[in-house]
Amino acid sequence: MTDQNFGGSRTSPETGSGRGPRKRRRGLKITLGVLLVLLLAAGGTVYWLYSRLDGNITGVNIDEALGEDRPEKLPTSGQNLLVLGSDSRAGAENQELGGGGAISGARSDTAMVVHIPEGRTRAVAVSIPRDTLVTRPECAKADGSTVKSADRVMFNSVYSQVGPACVVKTVEKMSGVRIDHYLEINFAGFKELVDAIGGVTVDVPQDIHDKSSGLDLTKGEHRLDGTQSLAYVRTRHGIGDGSDLGRIGLQQQFLLALLSEVKSQDLLSSPTNTYRIANSATKSLTTDEGLASLTSLSKFARSMQGVDPASMETIMLPVAYDKVDPNRVVAAQPQAKTLWKAIREDTAIPESAKKSPATGG
Repeated sequence: MTDQNFGGSRTSPETGSGRGPRKRRRGLKITLGVLLVLLLAAGGTVYWLYSRLDGNITGVNIDEALGEDRPEKLPTSGQNLLVLGSDSRAGAENQELGGGGAISGARSDTAMVVHIPEGRTRAVAVSIPRDTLVTRPECAKADGSTVKSADRVMFNSVYSQVGPACVVKTVEKMSGVRIDHYLEINFAGFKELVDAIGGVTVDVPQDIHDKSSGLDLTKGEHRLDGTQSLAYVRTRHGIGDGSDLGRIGLQQQFLLALLSEVKSQDLLSSPTNTYRIANSATKSLTTDEGLASLTSLSKFARSMQGVDPASMETIMLPVAYDKVDPNRVVAAQPQAKTLWKAIREDTAIPESAKKSPATGG
């Protein structure tokens, strides 16, 4: 009896209860297999997304184009970034914006030198009016030919005549400031970025009625979409004396509002939004080769997380109306020299260096 019972106990694995462990083990293997496939698929998707974003960025070898004839990089000079808003009409999207169909080529429609001191808890943005007359240094073009130096050249023409490397060289020559990085975004990219983050809220300082751009805003707070934002930062006839000087204040105000908007959004909680914004931000972006990858851009952005947009100082390069052509401006002295010296040496900018004789009012 005992043997029979013992024998029965030995055959119990063939009963329903005995088949459970085998099914669980087989089920576990299937689950792990499916999980592995999903992880590999997810990994492939992440790699594809990374590659796509990485491939969006256009790199320019600024260092090679400029050579050794550059300002010295001082040990306490922090980081200096030249930011350009390009009015390139390349591509269908750009041609549809800002009346681009009648204009060929590209110009640096907006230019800012952003200085980030050591420690990166604050920043200063210096706007260079595009109508400023400058001395363009001798520069090498992308095809290897050389463009000779020229005096009394409009700042925004340097981009279209010679290219981005020459814009960097021109800024370095006029300021003595070593530019560490270059970043350019075109019309379409700017519009798409604003739309991707859901718009930007600005406090319009006065009624703006610009027939050229179609911008029609009353004084007060407005939430602007991409198209409105582009018109807002480019309006000339809707504010001040119709010159470039009047809109620089709007551009600086909008920059701070945009930075605050991006910083206030919890992007990590929505990977879809994060990708959409990153895609919009990168596909119309041109940088120096040091930033021309998603890894480099992310690292640089993380290093600036301590910079509060609310504490960012915005200054227009002090300029005076040109004595020969009152429709143009020139750097006002000694204010401009004092301003650039403070940035080079990473010191506080004196109030006297922020006052511009030409205001555009």
